[in-house]
Amino acid sequence: MTQFVYVIGTADTKLEELIWLKSCLHAAGVDSYIIDVSTGNAAELIENKNIDIPSAQVAEYHPEGASTVFCHERGRAITAMSVALTHFLSGTAEDISALIGIGGSGGTALITAAMQSMPIGMPKLMVSTMASGNVADYVGGADIAMLYSVTDLNGLNYLSRTILANAANMIAGAVNHGMVPDSTRKPLLGLTMFGVTTPCINQLVNLLKKQFDPLVFHATGNGGTSMESLIDSGEIMAVLDITLTEIADLLFGGVLACKETRLDCIARTRKPWLGSAGALDMVNFGGPDSIPERYAQRLFVEHNAQVTLMRTTPEENYQLGVWIGNKLNHCNGPVSFIIPEGGFSALDAPGQPFFSPHARQAFAQGLESTMVQTAHRRIIKTPHHINSPEFTSLVLNEFKKIL
Repeated sequence: MTQFVYVIGTADTKLEELIWLKSCLHAAGVDSYIIDVSTGNAAELIENKNIDIPSAQVAEYHPEGASTVFCHERGRAITAMSVALTHFLSGTAEDISALIGIGGSGGTALITAAMQSMPIGMPKLMVSTMASGNVADYVGGADIAMLYSVTDLNGLNYLSRTILANAANMIAGAVNHGMVPDSTRKPLLGLTMFGVTTPCINQLVNLLKKQFDPLVFHATGNGGTSMESLIDSGEIMAVLDITLTEIADLLFGGVLACKETRLDCIARTRKPWLGSAGALDMVNFGGPDSIPERYAQRLFVEHNAQVTLMRTTPEENYQLGVWIGNKLNHCNGPVSFIIPEGGFSALDAPGQPFFSPHARQAFAQGLESTMVQTAHRRIIKTPHHINSPEFTSLVLNEFKKIL
């Protein structure tokens, strides 16, 4: 089956740029379709031979019909068209070799939300006026590349032609020189890591890489999201969720928070899961000026100029235990949680600033008082530190059991 690059944008305002992108892709030897995602009144009036898939056709993919998209309220229309585009792309995924979108604030939100639903590994590039700012919401847990348009996307000029041509050639390179899938690959194993749990994860990767292909995810909020997306898709067959620091940021206002849905995919998929309390001794903030006033008297470690770490209190650790316990109670697959009583991170060790046996005990109390243990849902305690060889050995033994 012939595959195409989908070139996506609002043709009522950016048709010239879409046509230019398509011509650049053609020059690079790549076939493409222009997909219009316009939502305004003009959307129904555009009849141009250069548009391969008109917005009315895309809108029909909305579960509640095209009228939901063309509702004449811009915010609602953009959200609805994004839903329609997501369903359209999902229904034609086998035909897609790559995605490239262009847009301002509205178009970027519309297109990237749909891009996030596409498989990781499929090339995705968004040329956007918003790409020089915080792009976390646009990228999410997906492998979306963001390219700043520099000028507004309001007609072609020397600079926009150059940047769009570069974008087209980036996608053409990914399509023409993509990696050939390995049909003999090892099972994928998901692991979560932070700088302060790196020794533990490095030990595990070295010991497991002969049997598995370990995928290590940085526990920065979107790292957990990316991993869980791959779990839901069936790519990852088991999880060593050693570092759950994203949950501390979620509950206590840190900047690397996961979504409230963290761990729900383990309940849905029943994949083998082994978790631990890695870096639950800290909440992440930016520079010192970013710390909320309510935390002014707390214990901090300046990790670098951009990252400040706040020690979690025993009360907060208890809340973390309760939150995780409630989540794991919904998991009916094989689940084990190991509590490293010797320390949760490199900073939670004797002589280090976050060392607090009382906080660790509070976490254990919260988890044990909440999580209903069964033959397949277990809590294991060890006196060792999370980065110790003894902890690694225990993880490996317990992992074999849940497999």
